[in-house]
Parts: sequence; C-alpha cells; structure tokens
Amino acid sequence: MTNTSAGFHVGQLVHHRLFHYRGVVVDVDPTFQGSDEWYERMARTRPPKDRPWYHVLVHNADHQTYVAERNLEADDSGAPVKHPLVPAVFDEFRDGRYITHQTLN
Repeated sequence: MTNTSAGFHVGQLVHHRLFHYRGVVVDVDPTFQGSDEWYERMARTRPPKDRPWYHVLVHNADHQTYVAERNLEADDSGAPVKHPLVPAVFDEFRDGRYITHQTLN
C-alpha cells in the first residue's frame, strides 16, 4: 500500500494548471477511485493513480471535476467560488477558504 499525503484539503481554493479554471476542493481521495475506462478517456496526461485525486467544484459552472494532484496548484486569489453546490457543502467563506458543515455522529 502506498503512503500518500494530500497536498490540498477540503475547502481550499485551487487552480487547474492545464485548463486554467479555479475551484474549491470538496473531497479528497488518497488514490484514484474512478474506473479504468474513465481514466483512459479523460486522463489524457496519464497522471499517477497512486497519488491523491480531488473532487473540485468549478467556479462559474454547474459541474464538478475529478483532478489529479499534479494538475492542481493553490489559488491564492482569495476570491470566493461561484457554484450552486457551495452553500450545500460549506457554511462560510473566511480568510480565503471555505469552512465545512460540522457533522454529528
């Protein structure tokens, strides 16, 4: 088993290095969790499957993406992300990051 450490966290603003969109991380997978078919069709640069992958809500869009860590960098703009699911996932935007809803077990 590979020991992976995520470089980004839920609520962090990110920028896609190749496609130049920004967004906010809503979930982190320690390794690629998609199908081989999806990877072959969508991951054209063949990023490593044994490193973290991120679910990202895309700014000014209605969709989310699944992105390999190597294709992301921190977005230090400090500007909030406009996406319809942001209020469903996060409580507030403070100091350039989103704060998640607290869950009770």
